[in-house]
Amino acid sequence: MLIGLTGGIGSGKTTVSSELAARGAVVVDADLIARQVVEPGGRAFDAVVERFGQGVVAPDGGLDRGAVAKIVFSDEDARASLNAITHPAIRQVMAEQAAQALGRGDTVVLDIPLLDSSARARFGLDAVVVVDAPVEVAVARLVGQRGFDEADARARVAAQITRQERCSLADFVVDNGGNREQLGEEIDRLWSWIVGLVSQKGDRGSV
Repeated sequence: MLIGLTGGIGSGKTTVSSELAARGAVVVDADLIARQVVEPGGRAFDAVVERFGQGVVAPDGGLDRGAVAKIVFSDEDARASLNAITHPAIRQVMAEQAAQALGRGDTVVLDIPLLDSSARARFGLDAVVVVDAPVEVAVARLVGQRGFDEADARARVAAQITRQERCSLADFVVDNGGNREQLGEEIDRLWSWIVGLVSQKGDRGSV
């Protein structure tokens, strides 16, 4: 079973991902892989430096993420260039890791912050799960838990697709507009749904 998991910034997707891993799913984390591919020796490091120059190389020889962020945050063309370099490398590593886990018979969760309508076909997803939270709740979490300035938090939320667009991709929506106890109940409900899907797929495969 291959499931895509997504959610906007401040939605609590990382918590849901961790809880699914604790229940036995193999999580392939796009954010983690995105960091790995731009490390020295990573699949995208040389191409990023070639595109943006030595000014994005830190004193220790790694990528200066802050310098890259300053360039791409306000320059749409630069951001598109960065994505064109890194996204194929990220997708390739994700596909390789997912294939290995599926080959062992695991339930695999692809944790993809920017999952879009093409991801289902690209990765061969069996289902898409969206973690959803109201904008004001997401902003409050970014400010209170992650130390964001409120204006920055709102800008980052606004830069992503809308809740409605994201939820339209979903086979299952996790409502994380409440407290941690309520989220736990939602995750239990999600895991039961996943177990049911796995069972159904197994039954079809045995016919």
